[in-house]
Amino acid sequence: MNKKIEKILEFDKITGALAKETVTALGKNIALQLKPMTEPEKIESALTDVDEMQSIDEAQRSLPLGQLVDVGPLMKRLDIGGILNGQELAHVGRVLKSVSEVSQFFKEIEDLDLDVEQMQGYVSDFANHKDLAKKINQAIASDGSVYDEASSHLHSIRQSIKAEEAHIRMSLDNIIKSSQADYLSDQIVTIRNDRYVLPVKQEYRRKFGGVVHDQSASGQTLYIEPQVVMESNNKVHSLRIEEQAEIERIFAELSADLAPHSHEIDQNNQILGQLDFIQAKWRYAKKQGAHRPLIATDHQSLNLEEAVHPLLNPKTAVANTISFNGDYCMLIITGPNTGGKTITLKTTGLLQLMGQSGLYITAKADSRIGVFDHIFADIGDEQSIEANLSTFSGHMTNIISILEAIDDQSLVLIDELGSGTDPKEGAALAMAILNRLAQVGCTVLATTHYPELKAYAFEEPNAINASVEFDEKTLTPTYRLLIGQPGRSNAFDISQRLGLDQSIVDEARYYVGEESQSLNEMIDDLDKKRQAYERDNQALSQDLQEADRLLADLKKAYHALENDKITYLNRAKREANDLVAKTQEKADKLLGDIREWQKNNPQGQTVKEHEMIDKQKQIANLTQEEQQLRKNKVLKRQKRKKNKDLEVGDEVKVIPYSQMGTLVEKREDKHWLVQMGMLKMEIPEKDLELQEKSQPKSKGKKGSSSVRASQSKNIKSELDLRGMRYEEAMTALDRYIDQALLANYPQVTIIHGFGTGVIRDGVQKYLRNNKRVKSFSYAPHNLGGQGATIVKFGD
Repeated sequence: MNKKIEKILEFDKITGALAKETVTALGKNIALQLKPMTEPEKIESALTDVDEMQSIDEAQRSLPLGQLVDVGPLMKRLDIGGILNGQELAHVGRVLKSVSEVSQFFKEIEDLDLDVEQMQGYVSDFANHKDLAKKINQAIASDGSVYDEASSHLHSIRQSIKAEEAHIRMSLDNIIKSSQADYLSDQIVTIRNDRYVLPVKQEYRRKFGGVVHDQSASGQTLYIEPQVVMESNNKVHSLRIEEQAEIERIFAELSADLAPHSHEIDQNNQILGQLDFIQAKWRYAKKQGAHRPLIATDHQSLNLEEAVHPLLNPKTAVANTISFNGDYCMLIITGPNTGGKTITLKTTGLLQLMGQSGLYITAKADSRIGVFDHIFADIGDEQSIEANLSTFSGHMTNIISILEAIDDQSLVLIDELGSGTDPKEGAALAMAILNRLAQVGCTVLATTHYPELKAYAFEEPNAINASVEFDEKTLTPTYRLLIGQPGRSNAFDISQRLGLDQSIVDEARYYVGEESQSLNEMIDDLDKKRQAYERDNQALSQDLQEADRLLADLKKAYHALENDKITYLNRAKREANDLVAKTQEKADKLLGDIREWQKNNPQGQTVKEHEMIDKQKQIANLTQEEQQLRKNKVLKRQKRKKNKDLEVGDEVKVIPYSQMGTLVEKREDKHWLVQMGMLKMEIPEKDLELQEKSQPKSKGKKGSSSVRASQSKNIKSELDLRGMRYEEAMTALDRYIDQALLANYPQVTIIHGFGTGVIRDGVQKYLRNNKRVKSFSYAPHNLGGQGATIVKFGD
């Protein structure tokens, strides 16, 4: 790929923005040197890297990478016997530490079931040097300084230095506190030339003896090392030299340890830089709202859906679809100046460069790019004063070089083809150039103002017209690209709307000639057809959306019915299985009795008639239990057909509570208000079972209703809410209080436990708002204390 195209399309701005997303020096360098690729397999692999990094980011994870220096040059110095200093060793230590952290990171995300096979492949190439990393990090600080514990000898030296420095400070402090303090300019201890000194007034320089190391700018203060500390300062100086020698020895030792592994460390360094670069590619794509492009097997099947230029503001830029297929390989774009023709060319070229570089592109998902060996462009003013070239000459020189280099694997972008010279000659030359490009078979986007090229694209089978839309009402471009429709000249209409005399406009139209008028009429006709198509398409789109909505509602209702069906059938099966199991148990007992009889009558004595009759009755009773199975409340509710609708006054069974009640009032959404003793509750119709009306009794109050507790209902006097979620616990509490009231319990116990107190507070809030609760309090200490609440009921 030629470098000139990268400059024309401003690809360097993309790589610069990408580099800002990196955190390592090597990752930044890889980003800045990014180049388009021409092998589909390599492009797919680079895009897969970004796919996998997207998966990691969507799992809310990120690579544990910090700011790392490129240690490649340091490894080369080790290869020739060089010794690294403290900062360089610290850089290497950070790289080795990052290798361990990244390796551990990928081990931890294995349980997330992410498809990161390619990234795992990079990590598997890491060379493990944990021991080296540990040794460096124990000896060298992050700023390159050496820890005291780097060696026992270094520790001993630094302890001696501290002792001598403490002695020096004590001696100098004694001077400051003595009568000699009057000889000092300031009562402080300072350092000059790595020696401890005192600031002495110039006239008392001989009072301390020793050596003068410095003086103030005015010359009134001398920095003197007193005779009393000279020996200690000399010892400190000697110890400093010894300390530096030991540090150099440590540097040499660590460098010698690293040298045999320099190649592996550099490889680790390269992998970390590559991972950083991949992470930067995803971060940049995420900021841009970019998507992964598909790779076309046929380079002419280029299709960029709703593409925008990546360097424009996505909030204001107009998205356009730029499409090629097997029917044509040239797109001829016409329209007014500043209408967006040039930006369309640049968008196509730049997105193609990005895609071939393994980057996501600012186009709709599933957009398709080709794989071109070369991309050529003639965009902008090519005139040159130094080369004595006019605008036309500059463009033509560039186009000549393009024609000499193109093949059928090239993408060619030409702005204002044939411009800069006589319109008729320019148009003729432009058509000849397009013919040559068509013969070669390359993919072409060209912009023009020449009406002759509109007709050319209409007649040429390898070409198609396109235009940038212009709003005639506002006299402004919309920047929308319309493929299949040539642009028409708006000069007459604009002039007329702006107030130019009608006779002048009519005369101008006459000069245009019949051929141009026919072309404009053709364009007008195409525009009207386009607008009609868009209206029809919009109506169809709305109808399709409505159909999709209705289908979604239908599916939702169907799934709800299916779920209810499965729930009821499963409940019925469980109850049926319980009955069958009990029946089987009784049958087995009867068979056992018969076998026992036979065993006790070995002589063949017959069983007594009344005993056999008794057993037959028991077997008959088993058959009656099968009748009970048929009356199973779930199966019955699933299969029975109602003879009539429910009415006010009907006696019903409230299935969830196994209680009898009377219908008082019908509510909306198939709900009824049911009187159950002293309680009135709103119950869904599906939870009510109509009962046959009993014969009226001769005595008793007319219209009275009673509620009887089901014999099969066994309500406990306590409810355990421990282990439940808050919403689940509150629902269970509400239902239990209703059941306890129906059972006429005077008091019950609610066990909520201690925990965080959320359920306890919720229980007591509910009880305070329930009018049937007379009082409530914590249970006695021996019955749970504050982990349970005793509830008393009353009218």
